Amino acid sequence: MTRVLVASSTAVVRAGLEAILSREPGYVVVGGPASSRSLAEDVAEHEPDVVLLELAGPDIDEPFAALSLLSVDADDGGRAPPAIVLLTDDGDAGRLAEALHAGVRALLPRDASPNGILAAVAAAAAGLVTLAPDWLDVVAPTRPASARAPMPDGTREAALSSRELEVLRLIADGLANKQIAARLGISEHTVKFHVASLFAKLHASTRAEAVMSGARRGMIVV
Repeated sequence: MTRVLVASSTAVVRAGLEAILSREPGYVVVGGPASSRSLAEDVAEHEPDVVLLELAGPDIDEPFAALSLLSVDADDGGRAPPAIVLLTDDGDAGRLAEALHAGVRALLPRDASPNGILAAVAAAAAGLVTLAPDWLDVVAPTRPASARAPMPDGTREAALSSRELEVLRLIADGLANKQIAARLGISEHTVKFHVASLFAKLHASTRAEAVMSGARRGMIVV
């Protein structure tokens, strides 16, 4: 039996997605009303095998950051993160690539067919990656590299805040989130959000990658 957590921007959409899953006897929906903004907490509480996540609206940066939080928890010694099936109409290539890097196993448009959603959930549970045809050239352009427009210097580059730099330095010292929280006098939950944010800015999916990226950019000395 595959445990699926459904998270959506609205209760109506969530009910529709749950109805799709209820057609298949191999799935059980876990958890109560879940939102994209409480994703990390809901996953920690219900431990699903797959998360079916629908994102909508102009302000989706925070939910995208929540995807990185799942990798942060797993890399900090927690349970392996669930496979994520993402329904979104956001066509930003960099953000979609980051979503895949953060553990998303399926990218589908929000108007995907019920059969397409079920197939993507099954594939994600089996460890496979699914991309809708419309996303293929967005995430992995088929044009030769020489034909692509160069990215301007600094594109998608973001500076770390002073607190994020502190957290990164403590990660480099080998401290876990709980130890960082005690050292800085903040909650472990706040540490996780700082780690997720610096992961996104450094384009890293593990603590080791974040440290290496920060060292290459001269942010820390290792």
